[in-house]
Amino acid sequence: MTVYGFSFFGQGQAHAMSFVRLIPWDQRTEDGSSAQALVREAMGRFSQIKEARVFALNPPSIPGLGVAGGFTFKLEDRGGAGYQALLNARNQLLGKASESPVLQNVRPEGADDAPRLRVNIDRIKARALGLSINEVNATLAIAFGSAYANDFNLFGRVLQVLLQAEAPYRMTPQDVLDLKVINDQGESVPFGAFTTVDWTEGPTQLQRYNGYPALTLSGSAAPGSTTGEAMTEMERLASELPGSFSYEWTGASLEEQQASGQVGLLLGLSLLVVLMVLAALYESWTVPIAVLLVVPFGALGAVLFAMIRDLPADVYFNVGLVTIIGLSAKNAILIVEFAIEEEGHGKNLTDAVMNAVRLRFRPILMTSLTFILGMLPLVLSTGAGAAGRVAVGTGVMGGMIVATLLGLFYIPLFYLSVRRWLTKRRPPTAEDKAHPAEEKEAPDNA
Repeated sequence: MTVYGFSFFGQGQAHAMSFVRLIPWDQRTEDGSSAQALVREAMGRFSQIKEARVFALNPPSIPGLGVAGGFTFKLEDRGGAGYQALLNARNQLLGKASESPVLQNVRPEGADDAPRLRVNIDRIKARALGLSINEVNATLAIAFGSAYANDFNLFGRVLQVLLQAEAPYRMTPQDVLDLKVINDQGESVPFGAFTTVDWTEGPTQLQRYNGYPALTLSGSAAPGSTTGEAMTEMERLASELPGSFSYEWTGASLEEQQASGQVGLLLGLSLLVVLMVLAALYESWTVPIAVLLVVPFGALGAVLFAMIRDLPADVYFNVGLVTIIGLSAKNAILIVEFAIEEEGHGKNLTDAVMNAVRLRFRPILMTSLTFILGMLPLVLSTGAGAAGRVAVGTGVMGGMIVATLLGLFYIPLFYLSVRRWLTKRRPPTAEDKAHPAEEKEAPDNA
């Protein structure tokens, strides 16, 4: 579908856009048939067109935030250098971006400078001819723009009457010179008697962002680079511009920048929630430490498997990290819970821990293996949207494998260390529970 006279960058006779619908994913089996590859190929061919600027764009990841995928960058003139200086800075930034290996398809957004007809009015000559400047401006505005006259009723609706010259009489510069203005003596004076016209060029609209004159640039990360790396590269290039030019992000790029520092906070909050729940379960602030010490093994496995498959640390990977916190702690909870029960039956610390490991070895291995095999469809996923499923599945499966293999050996060690060095409190035995009044209270050193 093609739309003439309008595009995402402006509107007018020189603008148009087309929406290209790809065939289903399962029918695009050749190499280079993905949407990203097709965009790159199209951009290579469009760049050979000298008569126009044509861009191939992917839809944005989040509908409503921008007009295409990738990043959206606002270059601002905060020092009042002027439009031409801002335009030169934009072109300089585009030149640097085209040489960067981290960036691709960096392009300006907005309409290019368009031809404009300048009407030069000789005010002295107009007054000598008995003309009012207000009348001159009104005549020009009514003929080439429009003016409201009155209203009329038609079919039960109130419609407006607008005055304007017919289209054939406002097409050429000569039509401006042929306009007539009535002077103070009631005579018609042609515009050509006191005006001259000449062609110039200039912007069809002046953009402002947060109160500053601005120009918009968009682009995407090169293959093998992340959007965050591309944004960092754009910031570095913009910082090298001379003068008082600055920049801001907008659309999905602004959302990404605001959320980029929240990963550590979310992971820390997840650990805190797990710690609070375990502290309530074990009625101790130190025993949960033995459970949480196994979490780094899960994170290590997720990172290793993501690096092996050359996957970026995107939002899907971060979701997998949050999941790994609970999954890694699950096995440790089973061993620690049974160790506490064995101690409650009167066994010493070492025997209680070893019995707990022997009792829970098979259940832990079976449940972990079941979960790991359940991740295989995500890890081996193909088709449309497979990147997100692969990122989540790879991180979670890798974390679960490492946390299970290392956790079976280190969880008993962690619990023994915590019980010996951080808390001396022994779990109550069955006899203590039967005679709670005689139970000797031993403070938790934690």
